[in-house]
Formats: sequence, C-alpha cells, structure tokens
Amino acid sequence: MPTIAPDVYLSMGLTEEEYEKICALLGRVPTETELGMFSVQWSEHCSYKCSKPVLSYFKKYKEAIEGEGLENAGVVDIGGGLGVVMKVESHNHPSAVEPYQGAATGVGGIIRDIFTMGARPVASLNSLRFGPIRDGEADHEIVRRNRYLFEHVVRGIGGYGNCVGVPTVAGEVAFHPRYSGNPLVNAMCVGIVKTDSVATAGASGVGNSVIYLGSSTGKDGIHGASFASEVLGEDSEAKRPNVQIGDPFAEKLLIEATLEALETGAVQSIQDMGAAGLTCSTTEMSSKGGVGMEIDLDLVPMREADMSSYELMLSESQERMLCVAHPGREQEVINVFRKWGLNAVVIGKVTDDGRVKVWRHGRLEVDAPSLAFTDECPVNRLPAEEPDHFRRATEFRLDALEVIEPRAALSRLLECPTLASKLWVYRQYDQSVQTQTALLPGQGDAAVLAPRGTQKGIALKIDGNARWVYLDPYVGGQLAVAEAARNVACVGARPRAVTDGLNYGSPKQPHVFWQFERSVRGIADACEAFDTPVVSGNVSFYNESDLGEVLPTPLIGMMGVLENAEDRIGMALSPGLEVWAVGYRVEPGTQQGLGASAYLAECHGIENGRPLAPDLVLERQLCELLVTGVENGLILCAHDVSEGGAAFALAEMAMAGGTGLSVDLGGLHAGLERDDAVLFGEFPGTVFVGLRPGSGKDLEALVPTGLRAVPIGESGHDSAVCLKIDGRSVLTCGTLELAAISEGAIPELMAHVLE
Repeated sequence: MPTIAPDVYLSMGLTEEEYEKICALLGRVPTETELGMFSVQWSEHCSYKCSKPVLSYFKKYKEAIEGEGLENAGVVDIGGGLGVVMKVESHNHPSAVEPYQGAATGVGGIIRDIFTMGARPVASLNSLRFGPIRDGEADHEIVRRNRYLFEHVVRGIGGYGNCVGVPTVAGEVAFHPRYSGNPLVNAMCVGIVKTDSVATAGASGVGNSVIYLGSSTGKDGIHGASFASEVLGEDSEAKRPNVQIGDPFAEKLLIEATLEALETGAVQSIQDMGAAGLTCSTTEMSSKGGVGMEIDLDLVPMREADMSSYELMLSESQERMLCVAHPGREQEVINVFRKWGLNAVVIGKVTDDGRVKVWRHGRLEVDAPSLAFTDECPVNRLPAEEPDHFRRATEFRLDALEVIEPRAALSRLLECPTLASKLWVYRQYDQSVQTQTALLPGQGDAAVLAPRGTQKGIALKIDGNARWVYLDPYVGGQLAVAEAARNVACVGARPRAVTDGLNYGSPKQPHVFWQFERSVRGIADACEAFDTPVVSGNVSFYNESDLGEVLPTPLIGMMGVLENAEDRIGMALSPGLEVWAVGYRVEPGTQQGLGASAYLAECHGIENGRPLAPDLVLERQLCELLVTGVENGLILCAHDVSEGGAAFALAEMAMAGGTGLSVDLGGLHAGLERDDAVLFGEFPGTVFVGLRPGSGKDLEALVPTGLRAVPIGESGHDSAVCLKIDGRSVLTCGTLELAAISEGAIPELMAHVLE
C-alpha cells in the first residue's frame, strides 16, 4: 500500500507523531477512511487529549475514565425512582461561520445526548458570548458582524428549540471584545428518567444486530469535530460545509421513537451519532462494551448514492442514532421507528474480535481495533505559565480612581448589554411548552420545573464570569460554582450536581493552559465543598481567531432540588416587605471589592484587580439557610449579590416587582472607605431577601455561627429606589426609569441589524 503524503494527514489535524502511532497500531499504512476516522476521534473535540489530566481533578470523571467509561450524559438520582440527566455542549466554531445552523444543531445535539440515556428532555438552557454590539467599542464592521451573530444565534436556538418541543427556561448572554470573531455558543439540556430505565452506550452480545436509526446521511458536517479543534482563520468561511443542517421536526419524531423503542426493552445499547457521526458511534459503542462491530455502508440510508466510505463515516448529518438490539428483537425496534416515519435499517452486527470493520461496495475499507480509536490517542502534557496580567491584577490599587456619581454609574451598568435585561432574547423562546415550567426567565435567580409524577421541583441555572476567571482563574472557578449554587438556593432548591462547559483558547499557549488548569482546579475544589459532583461536561479549546483568543470562559450548569415545587420563590419584591441581607462578611482588602468588577470595567474602562474569594464552607451553609427559610415560608423572595454589586442587585429586585425600596447599606462590609465600593463592590456570600414584617427573629433563629442576617430596609408602596449609607442618601431613582433603561438597551442596539 502506498504511503500517505504528510500534507494529507497534517491537513486533517494529525501530527507527524500521531500518524506514525496510527501506522504502528495498524501494522500498516491506514486507508483514507481509517485516517479520517482517526483524525476525528483523535481530535481534541473527541479525545480530550490535552485536557484529560486536568479533568481528573473531577472525582466523577476520574472514576469514569478509570472504570466503566463515560456515558452520553450524567444522571443524578433525586429519589422517588427518578433521575435527572444533564449535560452541556459547545458549538462555537460552527456558530462563528453559520450562526443560525451552528446554534440550532448545537441544541439538537445536546438534546440527543439526553434522550439516548432514556430520559425525556424537559428543559434547555444556553450560555452565549459575543463581541461588542455597541458602536464605538470596536471597528464598525466588527460591531456589525457581532450584532449579526447575536441575532442569528438567538434565532437558531429559538427556531430549533421551539419546534422540537423542549422549553428554553434559562440562560445568560455576555459581550466582550475578546469574543469578536469567535462567539461562544454553549447549549445545555436536562431530562427526567426512571432510574431503573437508564440506557447505556456500551454495545454487547456477539451477533446482535446493529441498527441505523433516524435521518438519512448526507455530505454535511464532514470533519466537523476536526473543525472544532482548530483555530479560526481567514479560511473559516470556506468551512461552511463543516456545519451541519438541523431538522427539528425530525428530531421531535426521533425523541418519541427512541423513548418508545427503549420502553419495549428490545434495545441493548444506543448512542447519538454526534461529533464524527458513524465513526464515533461505532468505535465508542464497541470500545465501551469491549466488543467489535462490523457494518456495511451500502445499507446506510443516504441522500446521495455516490457517497464514499470516507464521507459516510465522517458525515455529521443530524438527527441520527445507532443502536444494538437484543437477539431476535430487531423488528420491534424497526417497527417503532417506521411508525414514526423514520429510517430503521440493520447495517451490521456485534463481533467478538474487538475490531471495527467497515465495508463499502464489497470492499473492506476499515479494519482496526476499536480501542485504537478511543483509548490509544496520545495524551498531551502541556506546559503552563502564569501570565503577567495576573501579577498586575494583584498589584492594582484604587488610589487614583474617581468615584462616579452613583445614579450615573447604576444607569451605565443597567444599559451595559452584559447586565441589561435579556427580555429581547428569551421572548424569542418558548419557555412553557410541556407545561412544567414553574418559574420563568427573569423571575428568579434560576428556572424551576415542576415535573409531572412527583411533587419535587428541579431548579436549573447556567452561569459564568470570564472577567473573574481571566484575572484570577482559581478564584474565578470557585466563584462560578458558588454563584450557581447560590442561584438555585435563592429559588429554594438544594444544589445537587454540576455539568460544565469549559471554553478557552489554544492549550498550546502556556498561559492559556495555566488558566485552564487553575480554573478547573477551582471548580473541582468548590464542587467538592458543595458536594455537587461534576456529572458531565465539555471542553472547547482553540477558541481563537485573527482577532485573538477568547477570555477563559468556564460555565457552570447547576441543578438543585426542591422537596416541593410549590415552595419556589422568585426575586421580585412586593410592597411592604422587610429587606434583609443574609450571608457572611468578607475582608475587602485594598481593592475594596472593586477588583475585576463590572463597575470598574463599565464606568472606568479598566479591567484589572482580583475578584474576592468565597468562603466555601460558609457558602454551603448560606445555601442551606436559604433553602430552610424558603421551606419554612419565611423568605418570600431572594436575589444574590454578584456582577454589578449590591446596588445593582437591589435595583433588579425592585424592577422585577415593579415596586420601590428604601435600604441602608452601611455596615454590610466593614472597612469600606468608598461609596462606590459599598454600592458596586462585588462581594461573594451576600443575598438580599424579603420577609413579612415582624418575621426577622424567626430568620435569625435559623442563622448558624459564621453567617449573619441584617435588616437593611423595606420595600415601598411607591416606585422609587432609595439607597443610603449610614443614614446618608446616596442614590434615588424611579423604578420605572431604571426598568426602561435596562429593558430598552438591547432592543435599541438590535433594531437595525442587517441581514
């Protein structure tokens, strides 16, 4: 067999050393199809070859890679015979070149990961990052392109999610110049499954039939996994064929057919044809089950008859599955899928030799050990180097920083696209389909579902702050978990589990790998402290373009459980409530809580300083206090202090309730010397709550040592937000005026987006 020219395998993303290892594993030169399969399975997107050593910080991940292996998504037992299945996945590069389909197929792919576990998808969430959409913050053409990407990504999420019948219940959007040219589109899905009915992806049973399910295979999405594992460049537009095309109506049929087929008991194992299509499903199902698999591509339903084995194995056409049936029960599976109008064809069988064999036109195109594709990929141990800006952030001082007039500062924060109301976004999503959504977007710190068949509620949140991580990766990672936990606790749910989306530039840059390692360590330590295991997740590297790398952006998808869904609360204040602050004191240090803050960035144009570290022991106690207070009916509304500080959080509570409030923030944090630090400092571990008049003593009785509950004021019957510091009035503004600024910011910017 002739040798393969280096430019061929190098163009597929393989290195010289990797190609040589492939030849050694096979004992020969690979065929074109084998080479393509190795290139996608050994890509960073599929193999995690650069991130595996760091991901072992996560206890559950370490157990999985050392034990039976990873499934399509994580499962959390919530009692009563029910489990919650959850996962987040990125679709960043496809969304950069084809935003509508990139976002849409990201939603479709993560939904398939959920129902292949036997779970019915009940909720979608998303976390989005774009470059600036305000004039003057970047070159005009860059701003125009960012608006276009924002517009069409949101449309893609809504267009797919609304049609497929899974409600989009929560999410977040942020903007920063470092995302210009490389937006981040992370989709999360959650499902409910009976714990005795969880499906597996591990194939077994020598001689069992392998069945192709779902839509036909086309030439779209070929080398999509490799595309996701390289830096975006000038030729990115030419890679539009790497982006898949979604069909949400076919996905809806696929959901129902898959769940019905699983209920028959005829399916032994099943997996989504996700990244790398037939390649990933055949190799991963085989290696996980310790078996081989033989398939005949001539039997695969295809859109174009002239497709080669290379194209068929690497196509990432959407809405497709692969399953193994129990002996003699193939027709049961086929009948179900055909009833729903979908393809269901036996294309091969399980074998006992541990090899994946692929035939096309009677010719053996692939003959390789399944483990070679999944377990033999070289693990890259990369150098890490602390960047200079980390040292500068430690040394940052406020000495020459002007105190911005508080009302003007609050207005700037409210009109900042990252902090402004996202009504423009979520009004494009169906939030209530399936009629299980109990707390809608904008009503609380997390969404709440009330699944049928149980009185329990499921609280969901996805969140992350890249500025904190950029300026202190370890603390930023901890804060991401602490805030997500606080968010679900603020609606009355105990934090239970995490799925994460980890988005970074090229790991081959030592400072990027340092950011990755330190932030993952922070996340892992925080999850251990909260007893919220990371049950699933995704790593996305090479998020770079000609404009540079993205900010390090780890995202935390948090799931919490309410014992009774009817107990859930939101953030909205109603008139006549006492407003209290619960939490713990934080030593402000020389940066007074303004380091790495939104106030510093938006009002002074400075991104510097360090975020304040949370006390993880007290954070967990704070979450328990909030949940107990909600369960006892003491806490009627709650909202945590985060980006924008105390003044911003209180303004959000007033706007949500359409009411006013009058509070005094003096004494919340000892040692603060500046009004802007009191108002806009970003201190972890503080939550504002609303109580019925006279119930403060009952709340105080619940507060453990180390935490505190402090009355700071009341919500008014008028519509003015009045903030004081030690009796001195510092800010007064109408609630309706604040709401108009917040709700109008993004619609005004997006009013003239060009198609």
